[in-house]
Amino acid sequence: MISIRNLSMRLASGGQWVEILRNINLEVPEGTLLSVVGPSGSGKSTLLGLIAGLDTPTSGAIRLNGSLLADLDEDERTRFRGKMLGFIFQSYHLIPSLTALENVSVPLELAGEADALKRSRVLLDSVGLGHRGHHYPLQLSGGEQQRVAIARAIARRPPILLADEPTGNLDSATGQMVMDLLLQIHRTEGNTTLLVTHNASLAAQADRVVTLGDGTIAEDMPSSGRT
Repeated sequence: MISIRNLSMRLASGGQWVEILRNINLEVPEGTLLSVVGPSGSGKSTLLGLIAGLDTPTSGAIRLNGSLLADLDEDERTRFRGKMLGFIFQSYHLIPSLTALENVSVPLELAGEADALKRSRVLLDSVGLGHRGHHYPLQLSGGEQQRVAIARAIARRPPILLADEPTGNLDSATGQMVMDLLLQIHRTEGNTTLLVTHNASLAAQADRVVTLGDGTIAEDMPSSGRT
């Protein structure tokens, strides 16, 4: 589902080039739950942004479900991303002026899908927030906001789900609840999920754990903690 070949990313900083990622090679089969771990600055979030087509690599190739991202222009990439990818952010990125129900409906309405609100209600029910649909983000706890964000991310049933530190702003108990929800969705939907996290116990619940260090893959191992 995800194929990465010789991927590198460098950025100009203070008149010098900084290597963020160097020669990354990674294969993620369909239906895999993969955790990406590593210290701050190791390139985890950059890797997710490149896979999502939000940034362009300095060199190398990314294929999603056989499609080469470099072959798509900006409009094609946006449409492709809307169909293929769901993205969950650490800071939720909900629209503050919209209710929980309206936030979940956004990708469905942008895609012109009929009965967007009806499906959004079903999605909110599935994450345990059917009773909170009329509330605005500021009226929700952090864990509730993240569950709304997850419902929004899976609204169009994307085959690939990317989660960038989805529990980073949550306490450990709430973080595990969000992880349990992601595991449940993964089992039910059968999507390919990439989870960036600093939490070793959460990472261990994946099928594989890839460790980044200094912009390279330091280790790629089956998880020892998945049940």
